Amino acid sequence: MLLGNKIRSLRDEQGILQRQVAAYLEIDTPMFSKIERGDRRAKRNQVIQMATYFKVDEKEMLTLWLADKVLDALEGEDELKLTAIETAKDELMDINR
Repeated sequence: MLLGNKIRSLRDEQGILQRQVAAYLEIDTPMFSKIERGDRRAKRNQVIQMATYFKVDEKEMLTLWLADKVLDALEGEDELKLTAIETAKDELMDINR
């Protein structure tokens, strides 16, 4: 729910209503509310649109979105999740060499 928390924080800071962001994204307000609460995942293009709307770094927003996806995939894997993350990190480091 990293992205949802960021969205909520940005909305509060800028005094923007959920319905205003939902209209910008061309989705209904309940759908946006679910995205903000972490009950539904935003689409990649919606994350980019929100970065533009809130005038924040697109990479930061996409990073939070991806981190949420990783955390969702690891949910319930308490014993193995850190090892899995380290293994994935090692693989990514090998690819980038």
